Amino acid sequence: MLSVSDLTIKLFADGADMDSILALYKDPNIKGFTTNPTLMNKAGIKDYEGFSRSLLARITDRPISLEVFADDLESMAVQARKIASWGKNVNVKIPITNTKGVTTAPLIRELSKEGVVLNITALMTLAQVQEVAEVLDPDVPAIVSVFAGRVADTGVDPVPLMQAALVALRDRPKAELLWASPRELLNVFQADAIGTHIITATPDILNKLKLFGKDLTEYSLDTVKMFYNDATAAGFII
Repeated sequence: MLSVSDLTIKLFADGADMDSILALYKDPNIKGFTTNPTLMNKAGIKDYEGFSRSLLARITDRPISLEVFADDLESMAVQARKIASWGKNVNVKIPITNTKGVTTAPLIRELSKEGVVLNITALMTLAQVQEVAEVLDPDVPAIVSVFAGRVADTGVDPVPLMQAALVALRDRPKAELLWASPRELLNVFQADAIGTHIITATPDILNKLKLFGKDLTEYSLDTVKMFYNDATAAGFII
């Protein structure tokens, strides 16, 4: 049976809670970190730059993806260059479009040509992956984040899309495909099986790695015990 150590996919942690991030940083299996404005907002972060710089000061040897939040390409470019200046291990996240659906491909081309290491985010179609592949500089590292979990939320199997995305990126050897928004631990092994380079997951999913290979009869018994103990603790009677 395979073990977690047999995985070839790189595990990234997705979140914005500093304590949780630093706890995961102690795990050598976690190869990088991602966050976004929504996660930061939910975590109560008010100082975007202050939080980001504090994180980068603590983690200097693994990639950290930080996202622009402007909505026009000119302002995105300003933010992207500023974020890139905060650390050598920064991946600047650029959404595939702005809120009006205008493609950011021209900006991606411009920044990639300058040598800015990007993480193109919120992709959900093969056409979007192909568009990004066309504008990325082949000599500059980049991450292409396909939100496979959100694709699955619509009832569509994301595996064929991710396989096609790998093909679309084959002429960009420094571009890595990232499986974003996984919904369960199984997604880690699905992504690994098809050769996806990276998967980013929240701590609750990463914590389930310890369950990999667990005897299912034993797991069944543990579940029965949980139901019994919770009913007892609640004082239920019939």
